Amino acid sequence: MGAVQEADDAEDRLLAAARRGDETAFAALVHRHRRELDAYCYRLLGSVQDAEDAVQETLLAAWRGLPGFEGRSSLRTWLYRVATNAALRLSARRPRRLLSFDAGPPRCDTGDLGEPVPGPVWVEPWLDDPAAAEDDPAAAYLRRESVELAFVAALQHLPGTQRAVLVLREVLGFSAAEVGRLLDTTPVSVNSALQRARATLRQRLPARSQQAELAALGPDGRRELVRAFVAAWERADVPALLALLSADARFTMPPLPAWFDGREDVGRFLADRAFATPWRLVPVGGDGQPALACYQDVGAGHRLGAVTVLHLTGGRISWIAGFLDPALHRLLDVPADLPGDR
Repeated sequence: MGAVQEADDAEDRLLAAARRGDETAFAALVHRHRRELDAYCYRLLGSVQDAEDAVQETLLAAWRGLPGFEGRSSLRTWLYRVATNAALRLSARRPRRLLSFDAGPPRCDTGDLGEPVPGPVWVEPWLDDPAAAEDDPAAAYLRRESVELAFVAALQHLPGTQRAVLVLREVLGFSAAEVGRLLDTTPVSVNSALQRARATLRQRLPARSQQAELAALGPDGRRELVRAFVAAWERADVPALLALLSADARFTMPPLPAWFDGREDVGRFLADRAFATPWRLVPVGGDGQPALACYQDVGAGHRLGAVTVLHLTGGRISWIAGFLDPALHRLLDVPADLPGDR
């Protein structure tokens, strides 16, 4: 018996047990799909917290609806149907998530960063799962590309149904007919929505994805760029940092509304404000691109102050996306204190 058949038989046994009310069997049944459902809802909603809420609603609805699941589609397809409905309902109840660029113009005054804007306002980062294995390199590339910060932020400018269509068709590989059944519409409507979504994204996305930028750098170039950034930041070496930035580099820091545009203004912010206390930086994976957990020296150790995602253009850093909200840090499961401090 092949491995695929064995897996199918195991799923059938779990499904039968779950239908009889076995919660342990249900948990095992949905476990293999949980991470991809998290990522799917994150793409649609632009928020780790909202994605978690949507997936929890999905699992509850799936548990309650399991007796009515007739097996006309795969369990995975059915779960995506439930998750799509949950995410679209949540999206309709909440304002569109924004990047700092969408919320207001850049600032020049480094002394006024504004008051934090709390609540479901900002697009949030997604941290990669280092334990996740991908058998298909091409599929892994596409999935990383589809959680890039710029891509997820651009998705938020689409109507909810267009968001779902684009991700289901172009990221997850569902056919137009399958998506039509998921959304209770026709393949013609699905293809029309996909064309409109593509046109909007072309206007909002950079010419090259971060995966293409990283591929052009190569593994050694990527490691060296991150190493140089970490070393310069920990030394508070503003000239060295500016040498790594593109001329049009930007610095954002939600939930603070202030952001700075251009290497000169970014440099003034770094010199005036960023290095008031020393920092230690730990590389992590985020949004399919370089990311860092940034710890401030608080005297008795180092406390997490930011999770920062780096956006690259032509081998230089063109966007330092810092996320300062402690509530978000807890959701990202980043240690609050620098490991090894105590």
